[in-house]
Amino acid sequence: MEPKRVHTIGKIATELAAQDTHAQSPIELERAMHQDYEENIHQCIERGKKDYPGDFYIVVITKRERLLQNVLRHYYFPRSTCPTPEYDQTVYKYFRADDNHRFLWVVPDKITCEELRDNAVQVNELERDLLMFVLDFYDDTLMKIAKKLNGEFLETPLLTAY
Repeated sequence: MEPKRVHTIGKIATELAAQDTHAQSPIELERAMHQDYEENIHQCIERGKKDYPGDFYIVVITKRERLLQNVLRHYYFPRSTCPTPEYDQTVYKYFRADDNHRFLWVVPDKITCEELRDNAVQVNELERDLLMFVLDFYDDTLMKIAKKLNGEFLETPLLTAY
């Protein structure tokens, strides 16, 4: 009988760091990182259906492990209100009537946001959608969307009489 192999996250991360990831396409890397992403979204929706009677939001927070910089973890949670836009965040809205969810936005980590913003002219076509979310984050468009979805009062400039 062969001994059972145990793969800890540290061992896997170390092995991946030692591999030549440049030989893999970005699409392959993305698929590997998000193998369980959709399944986790659906599990989060099921939790939200139990907790909230109407529509709700699914928030995915991405955290980089402090000691293992090539390891990212996603944390999924439902909530009744639209969250304040933040770095490392993806937001969806679940519509109970349709039993469907819709992607609202993604805001990557701060360094990526700053690089995209500062190099907007050079951003390649594949990253244009992400750039638009980053620019909407920096100019408070995402905040306005969140406030509108939450039914919050949007501040407007005061008009002065002449």
